[in-house]
Amino acid sequence: MNSNQVNTTHGDILIVDDTVENLRLLATTLTERGYKVRSAISGSLALIGAQVAPPDLILLDIKMPDMSGYDICQKLKAGKRTCEIPVIFISALHEALDKVRAFSVGGADYITKPFQMEEVLVRVENQLTIRKLKQKLEKRVEERTAELKQACHNLQQAQIQLVQKEKLATLGQLVAGVAHEINNPVGFIQGNLTFTEEYIQDILSILSLYQQQFPHPGSDIEQLIEEVDLKYLLQELPKMLASMERGVERICQLSKSLRTFSRSDTQTKVLFNLHDGIDSTLLILKHRFNANEKHASIEVLKEYGKLPEVKCYPGQLNQVFMNLIANAIDAFDESNQDFSGDKVKHHANLISIHSEVNWHKDTVTICIADNGPGISAQVQENIFDSFFTTKAVGKGTGLGLSISYQIIVEKHGGCLTCKSSPGKGTEFVIEIPMQ
Repeated sequence: MNSNQVNTTHGDILIVDDTVENLRLLATTLTERGYKVRSAISGSLALIGAQVAPPDLILLDIKMPDMSGYDICQKLKAGKRTCEIPVIFISALHEALDKVRAFSVGGADYITKPFQMEEVLVRVENQLTIRKLKQKLEKRVEERTAELKQACHNLQQAQIQLVQKEKLATLGQLVAGVAHEINNPVGFIQGNLTFTEEYIQDILSILSLYQQQFPHPGSDIEQLIEEVDLKYLLQELPKMLASMERGVERICQLSKSLRTFSRSDTQTKVLFNLHDGIDSTLLILKHRFNANEKHASIEVLKEYGKLPEVKCYPGQLNQVFMNLIANAIDAFDESNQDFSGDKVKHHANLISIHSEVNWHKDTVTICIADNGPGISAQVQENIFDSFFTTKAVGKGTGLGLSISYQIIVEKHGGCLTCKSSPGKGTEFVIEIPMQ
């Protein structure tokens, strides 16, 4: 966008930031472009302002003095008057999980500080345009006949594809960048650890030889040996090196999983190992399998068959795996949220992943099942519908399963089905052609 071009998409914008310089810069620039701008320096003031006079868009900093931007966004999404307001996070936080969390609490977009004003202006205009189009579409649906409802559905699907494409691109670039930045220092450490182990072993050999040749080195040396506890050091040093090697290997595995998960899709399908995609997703979500106040630890049971590489769009299938596994974890959170600490610890949670080849159909099947609370028949009828969700306001967009269905059925010519009943867990079955 030309910096001299006046923005014709006017709107009411609320800026929430405790840094006065940021407020002044954003307010001045947006006002010059024809927007009506309000500002708030704390979360509580922002919530009051949004409730009294809901803006068209909110620019929200994450690190605030009284409550975090994540908490502010969740409260906005929980309010009837504010739940539809798009929120763009602006923050110096740039870790992958920070951005993923911003989207998970209902954020529409994310801009990393230090920001470029041209980027801010484009993203503001995009969100205001999307909101106005959505409002216009909703009004038309209410006014038109059943004949136009199908047209509404088609437009809605186009919007979902745009959202999915934007999120995939953003998440893919972000995760790939993190993995790349990890590789350089880890490679340096890993390379030096090998030589360090050899050098220390040589030193230990020389020290051992000295002890054999000079069993009585003198009182000063004997006193120092006793002070530093040489025997303990000789036992622990190799263990410390081995521990560091395992830590570096763990980081390398995580980096590899991030690169696998963030694979950019080409215009045509490519051969891909589906198990690599699942494993990378599990490693990224590993921290959520640990026990917390809402659920006991979650066990993952992998029953992998011998699958050939499958022609597919790897990045899109990874997103499906992420949606289904994350939903299973969310189900445990919701089913156990009223448990006391002891009950949470003794409630066994299991996610099982099974894969096999159907040679008679020339397809592969991936089954992702949990032993959570299950889903009623009524909910299952709408589970793949756009914007349908059973989660609390602000905790889900209703797009995850809808996008997953599009990826499997429309993009890969496969099938995505749900098998569940209350109290007996849920199983999602993915079936895609091998060619």
